[in-house]
Amino acid sequence: MRSSSIGRRTRPAYPVLLLVAALAAGCAPGGGPTAAPGNSWQSPSAPATGAQAAPPSGPATSAAPPTPSPSPSRTGSRHVFPVRAGNVDYHPTHSAYPGTDIFADCGEPVVAVTDGVILEVSRVDRFSRRGPLGPNNGGLSVSLLGDDGVRYYGSHLSAIAAGVDAGVRVRAGQQLGKVGHTGNANNVCHLHFGLSPKCTGHDDWWIRRGVVWPAKYLDSWRKRGNRAPAAEVTAWQRRHGCPKAPSGSAAAG
Repeated sequence: MRSSSIGRRTRPAYPVLLLVAALAAGCAPGGGPTAAPGNSWQSPSAPATGAQAAPPSGPATSAAPPTPSPSPSRTGSRHVFPVRAGNVDYHPTHSAYPGTDIFADCGEPVVAVTDGVILEVSRVDRFSRRGPLGPNNGGLSVSLLGDDGVRYYGSHLSAIAAGVDAGVRVRAGQQLGKVGHTGNANNVCHLHFGLSPKCTGHDDWWIRRGVVWPAKYLDSWRKRGNRAPAAEVTAWQRRHGCPKAPSGSAAAG
């Protein structure tokens, strides 16, 4: 190996050769460049400008933060028609007080109008023509306190589904029972349907059977709309509270 001896002490040339070889190895095909922490590197195809490579405009696989699902609102609750049957009809009015009789064949499914919790269940028909009239008129019945704050009441059932008990949570469309003619139904198969606020205590039966007219809501639900009765029921309770039954209130239902 040759050595340089011009004007100074002889010095071996092999360190220079090793340095050249090391630099060449850094760009060899298949050789991955190793960058020191805090330093950047350029690919062999990039122009050798000596400038640091521009950072990417954004993370290649970044995703927008998930949007939380909106919480169910009182007015946003889903509603369905309370009887699941092809042959069904109802009156827009009712005798003596707001409510609706929904006529369908006995045995047709009665379903939860909306998501909520079962409030009251009567599995025994205690109605008698000898009285007392009013509290037992509904025969077999179920009331549901919807997540929208409305109590949905159905009576004259021929059967109540197993597991439908007070405190049980149900979903819109879940079967609660079957159409029948128990109680003071005049032997006609139908579901008495009422909308009311939740009230407790003596004489609540006359509120439970219905305090606002349901027909406009039934019209909507039958067409798969979602008209909500919560505002009207809440307004009624603000005006009236939970009063005792007035005289002459023991009509059917």
